[in-house]
Amino acid sequence: MRFSYTLIFSLLLPLELVSLERSKGSPLPNFVLIVADDAGLMDFGGYGGEVLTPHITALGDAGVRFSNYHTSPLCAPTRAMLLTGVDNHLTGVGTIPEVVTPEQKQTRGYSMQFLPEIKTIADKLTAVGYRTYMTGKWHLGGEGKSLPDQHGFEESFIFDASGADNWEEKSYMPYYGEIPWYENGARASLPKDFYSSKFIVDKMIEYLDQNRQTPFFSYLAFQAVHIPVQVSPEYRDRYEGIYSGGWEQLREDRFQKAKKIGLISERAELVPQPAEFRPWSQLDESEKYYYEQAMMANAGMLESMDANIGRLISYLRETGRFDNTIFIITSDNGPEFNHPTSSALFNAWRLANGYHDDPERAGEFRSVTSIGPEWALAAATPGNLFKFYASEGSLRVPLIVSGGGFLQEGFNPALLFVSDITPSILEMANVSKDVQTTGVSMTGRSFVPVLSGELDRIYAPDESTFIEVSGSKAVFRGNYKLTFNTLPHGNARWELFDIKKDPGESLDLSQQFPELKAIMIEEYEAYASNFNVVAVPRDFNPLLQVGVTTMSRLMARNSTYISVFLIGLLALLISIILWVRGKRRAAQS
Repeated sequence: MRFSYTLIFSLLLPLELVSLERSKGSPLPNFVLIVADDAGLMDFGGYGGEVLTPHITALGDAGVRFSNYHTSPLCAPTRAMLLTGVDNHLTGVGTIPEVVTPEQKQTRGYSMQFLPEIKTIADKLTAVGYRTYMTGKWHLGGEGKSLPDQHGFEESFIFDASGADNWEEKSYMPYYGEIPWYENGARASLPKDFYSSKFIVDKMIEYLDQNRQTPFFSYLAFQAVHIPVQVSPEYRDRYEGIYSGGWEQLREDRFQKAKKIGLISERAELVPQPAEFRPWSQLDESEKYYYEQAMMANAGMLESMDANIGRLISYLRETGRFDNTIFIITSDNGPEFNHPTSSALFNAWRLANGYHDDPERAGEFRSVTSIGPEWALAAATPGNLFKFYASEGSLRVPLIVSGGGFLQEGFNPALLFVSDITPSILEMANVSKDVQTTGVSMTGRSFVPVLSGELDRIYAPDESTFIEVSGSKAVFRGNYKLTFNTLPHGNARWELFDIKKDPGESLDLSQQFPELKAIMIEEYEAYASNFNVVAVPRDFNPLLQVGVTTMSRLMARNSTYISVFLIGLLALLISIILWVRGKRRAAQS
């Protein structure tokens, strides 16, 4: 049995919430900021999911778990806000390069890299004597034009793209010709035994070992569980049989567990799976096997990430720095629903680049495993939809703060946003207001008063806050949320929900509270104007935009990729012809 001594100690105290203030003259805390990629709210241990993450669970047991924390719908805008405390449109990262429109490219807020006036948390912590390190995914520099070494990180080993292969230095989609890795701004090579989660921790330990006396800020941006979902059979096969009941069963199991542990209201109801998603019962046995293996790999990849986080924790314990380290663990957005192998263009590219989609080897070397929309919907439980959208399944993700004497049982329900993390770290590091306010003023707020028990919220119930990325947008006001989700899975209209009672966003309250809806729309329009949001057409489909951008880049690169594009186009044409012929034959019979 595993024991949490911090938790046991807290049970001896008379108060549920404990804050142990740092004494005068004590050393400044170290910080470890960990970001998973595309992990759902219940994917971390302690949030009710089935994936084994014992080290994250232990950190949650010894700290504070938040249940009402929100990010943006896509990775780069989230990471921009995470590292600056500034709204994504003011940082220069209004969306991701794969989805940006020609109109947006003409404005500063969509430069796809940090604007010159932006100061990151690494800039500010370096200024007060911290050592600053980063390993993993950057995706904030316009493909090598603006890297961590230019934004306050003294040591960094990163790749600058939306995703990458986890086994070798390869692109994972036609949009990228290659996935370059950089160490301290210079091109670097990966080791022969490379696996992303292991390497990200190995390199961070190497950096931390250079200086054991100075306080540090370390940022580990993992690839788990972004496409391609890749992991060794050792981890994948531990989940044999766990997902054999299918996605509807997983949704039901997670939803009931969420109610049992207090993550959501006991009165909340699970919304039926949308009609456009396939029932598990309608899949044949080979399809069920394919998707079960994919979800097993997904779970195994998360567990592998956790195991490597455990190695970092062990290192900090061995070097005497664990007790003075504050861990912040979260995800950049909810689960990924795109299933690339359903695209003829992608499959042509896949074959040309030596990738396979064999369920017998799901997650292994050269695999392009992905879980698809139905599993993504289940993984996003108890929320609605998934990555790309402003729904709760996309925006509401786990957040754990562990260390610094902050401890609370259960879940803290305070409404928080990704832009609140940087100001919180700066306050915990006792950074002066003069340093905190350098560069563009932070739009986020410190939630340290919530951690300490001084306050139960940092946003008033009648105060609105905003999120927007590529047309999907949300306004939060107390328990109410106004949501607009783009096509194809959204309905491209404003809807009003009470997300405390209805986390699945199933009951539109627009007719019941028309005045509140009008006020929130008006507030959003003022926000969009003040923050230079470049709107997209009402019928905008980000997936189609990814396709347009990808094809444009393929054509611009070289003849090899043009050939791949033409092969994919031909394959698509043949598929359409065969489908039409099949329909005609069926009609004639």
